[in-house]
Amino acid sequence: MAKDVIMPALGMAQETGTLIQWLKAAGDQVSKGEPLMEVETDKATVEIEAPASGTLANVTAQAGDVIPVGQRIARILAPGESDSGSPAKPVPASQLESHPAPVLATPVAARLAAEHNLDITKIKPNGGQIRKEDVLAILKDEGGRKKDERASSDSSRVLASPKARRLAKENNIDLTQIRGTGPEGAVIVSNLQSLLPTAATLLPDSSAGGIDYQLPTSRIWRLMVERLSQAWTTIPHFYLMREVNASRLVAWREKIESTSTEKITYTDLLVRLTAAALRKYPRLNASWQNDTIILNPEINIGLAVAVDDGLLVPVIHHADEMILTQLAARRAEIVARAKAGKLPLDDLGGGTFTISNLGMYGVDAFHAIVNPPQAAILAVSRIADRVVPLNGQPAVQPMMTLSLSCDHRVVDGARGAEFLQALAGLIEEPLQLLN
Repeated sequence: MAKDVIMPALGMAQETGTLIQWLKAAGDQVSKGEPLMEVETDKATVEIEAPASGTLANVTAQAGDVIPVGQRIARILAPGESDSGSPAKPVPASQLESHPAPVLATPVAARLAAEHNLDITKIKPNGGQIRKEDVLAILKDEGGRKKDERASSDSSRVLASPKARRLAKENNIDLTQIRGTGPEGAVIVSNLQSLLPTAATLLPDSSAGGIDYQLPTSRIWRLMVERLSQAWTTIPHFYLMREVNASRLVAWREKIESTSTEKITYTDLLVRLTAAALRKYPRLNASWQNDTIILNPEINIGLAVAVDDGLLVPVIHHADEMILTQLAARRAEIVARAKAGKLPLDDLGGGTFTISNLGMYGVDAFHAIVNPPQAAILAVSRIADRVVPLNGQPAVQPMMTLSLSCDHRVVDGARGAEFLQALAGLIEEPLQLLN
């Protein structure tokens, strides 16, 4: 039986989704669970899996289309089925013209055609699939333009990402002079970095008549602003801070790294210890939903990751059930996917607690904003040598500051302090994990 492929709902408030590209073409065989398309959400670009096995057919959406949630954009046909869901029948020759075969085009070719308002069905490919070169050939052959018009449009004919094209236009950068390093030679944002204004030139220049340079923001950044603003204004935050002696944590990492094939980071150790503390104090692993405290049965720890377009929080599911090398491998995988913008939907959902570590940037201490509907977030600073009392004498020790931000609707000060005390104890003596 045929299965509809619809634009999925990837967020509670989502009304539309943007199709980035098809990973399969009409007529291709697909297997249930394999990547079928890429869709942009308010968090990241995610791969959507095929809902069934069969033949991809009746594709009605192209790369770049903004589609309402729930709308059908293709079908997956079972063997012997046609688009109507009934067994396929031969099409009479007289009807072939009115039933054209689906147009096969690479995502780059489809996007380029859309940017120049070209009817892709009118383009004849050199092979079995329309490629970028076929579209560029059409653009090159267009006549009737004046020389100055032709020159002014040269930049728009260069293959470039939408964000790179927007930045080039806003900064008067000629894309024809840029060597692209993106897919199929496309110009991407990193290719423009050396030509963009520095931080000093972004400030208003009163001597130049008060020019106000406005930085473009992505949809992911705007949604991040909206959500964090809502969290900041609706969640009654309170903060608990604790300075911790990290000498045993440092020694633990050095010992494990000498024998492990996986690269072990302090974040990996903190995820392991935090999961153990959450198991003992489940109130910090709860959520505030519909005026009710919901205790989450799973310990799924999110990691705040900075990317070009904003902030993502990929999740390590069942963190309390993993050994350290598994945690390290999983952390490396999801962070790499987040920075590449290739996080699947499952990696972004289900988080019950978040860790934000800015220690690698030399930050001594900071407060983080709670990630709703979670009850708390842990902010981690750098490990730095400080003079502290040790056995009644001043001594230089590696110290770190932990800051726990809590939703007071779920957690009170005493419960938060108990959790932080337990976590600090585990950091100062990791052997407690064996108890």
